[in-house]
Amino acid sequence: MKTIDVIGIGNALVDQEFEVTDGFLQKHNLKKGMMELIDEDAQNTLIAELSELGELKKQCGGGSAANSLVAFAQFGGNAYYCCKVADDEAGMFYRQDLEQVGIETSLKNQQNPGITGRCLVMVTPDAERTMRTHLGITADLSTTEIDDHAIAAANYLYIEGYLITSDIARGAIQHAKKVARENDTKLVMTCSDPAMVKFFRDGIDEILDGGVDLMFCNREEAELLTGKEDPQAALSVLLDKADTVAITLGKDGAIIANKERQVHIPGVPVKAIDTNGAGDMFAGAMLYGLTQGMSLENAGRLASHAAAELVTEFGARLDKARQQQLIERVMNAETA
Repeated sequence: MKTIDVIGIGNALVDQEFEVTDGFLQKHNLKKGMMELIDEDAQNTLIAELSELGELKKQCGGGSAANSLVAFAQFGGNAYYCCKVADDEAGMFYRQDLEQVGIETSLKNQQNPGITGRCLVMVTPDAERTMRTHLGITADLSTTEIDDHAIAAANYLYIEGYLITSDIARGAIQHAKKVARENDTKLVMTCSDPAMVKFFRDGIDEILDGGVDLMFCNREEAELLTGKEDPQAALSVLLDKADTVAITLGKDGAIIANKERQVHIPGVPVKAIDTNGAGDMFAGAMLYGLTQGMSLENAGRLASHAAAELVTEFGARLDKARQQQLIERVMNAETA
């Protein structure tokens, strides 16, 4: 009996957002648009530099899969998250953040010494986000934090690509996949970031080994995975690895396909100020649509509109009221 719509496994990070210039990125040798892992000392040094620029724009619970599940839950889905935080102030903040949106987690029985992970998100005037992350204790996510019973009870298992930077977490992924396949739980993966494909390709291939039911990636990730510059050509290759593939194309929308059909989802014209979390929102919204029995077109349209709404403000999440208004607006337009 399936009682959970989607269970996710991923990093647990507290996101802190700052506005910066391209000059700041160049001065500190930060490659624009990429996520890189740094140690605690390097992160503290960068925080000091960022603090001189002005106030923190936004702080919230983060992690790619967590952002997707928050979006999913706020649309009305039933979600569960397997993750790891420390018994510190940031860890308490993170627990409460997920509880407030109704997501059950594997954190309830955890008492971990250490430091909760943190991600510094630097947003330039063109809305691009550059991230520097100290994983802290989330780097040690293991099978201990994986809830086998919850995976068995779920319709979908959602796997975050960022986890592949940790050998321990890669083992946890393999364990979760095994449990999912034994219990007819569909496998979903997101590449999370081009850097994961570029520098940790073996880990991406491990997740895709044996195939997945649904795969999310953006244009750059698709190109790196397949060697094909054209998204259409990349799609043909990726359909050998996943039953359904969604490639996001930024302002140009997305293409979604399975073995039988393909749909193009138009982009939604907006003035973007922060693209952080757009892919996560797209995935969360599309998963919600699919769990509600929507067609690929309708689920994709909801996802495209949700991602477009998100990039018009700072932060990787929308409030619940705006998401509810969004789903009503998109579905009403579809039936008009």
